[in-house]
Amino acid sequence: MNTLYSLRDVTVHYGGRTVLAVDALDVQRGEALAVVGPSGAGKSTLLRLLNFLQPPTTGEVRFDDLVFSAACTATLAMRRRVTTVFQRPMLLRRSVEANVAYGLRLRGQRDCAAAIRTTLAEVGLAERAHQPARTLSGGEAQRVALARAMVLRPDALLLDEPTANLDPYNVGLIEQIVARLNRDHGTTIVLVTHNIHQARRLAHRVLFLLDGRKIEVADTHSFFESPADPRTGAFVRGEMVY
Repeated sequence: MNTLYSLRDVTVHYGGRTVLAVDALDVQRGEALAVVGPSGAGKSTLLRLLNFLQPPTTGEVRFDDLVFSAACTATLAMRRRVTTVFQRPMLLRRSVEANVAYGLRLRGQRDCAAAIRTTLAEVGLAERAHQPARTLSGGEAQRVALARAMVLRPDALLLDEPTANLDPYNVGLIEQIVARLNRDHGTTIVLVTHNIHQARRLAHRVLFLLDGRKIEVADTHSFFESPADPRTGAFVRGEMVY
């Protein structure tokens, strides 16, 4: 693997308050990294840095050899290499197929019917292609959002609590899809989740944030079985660390 993201001396301030401070963090190309921590730990802020929506107040985010900082905005070409799926999917008042095609159409890709069919099959929704997207169940809607991201074949797929409030069946389906995308296509996955069991199932490495600080990042087995920081151990055991 080589490094896709490299964060150095990054801080994010809101109203004079530091909400994220990460001295160093690398995300390797093709890995699945889970980001865990209590609410308010800085997980979503980190994701906003990685999808170039939120510039750091200080420091820089490197994406390949490209720099994103307070002084260097992200180019359209950079943004198109990263796609995010949020906890609550925002679907258009169109068919499932049209929703999946939306990002491709914005990029001027017209001959994309085959890619859309393939992607819908990958998420188990081929038979729903012509159904209005807003008539789907919550789990099906999330799979449409995932397909809409997948069809773009991004270098990095960022997932912000993608299975929160879903039934176990759809949680399992989405986890299988994400794992297959990472394994078969080499897509870099960054998964923000409150579900530490999901982190254990999907991630190669786990990052623990607390009060906006990086407490520990380690391979998944070490993170859960022999954490280096006592606060990590307490979090894994379900104890209050905040």
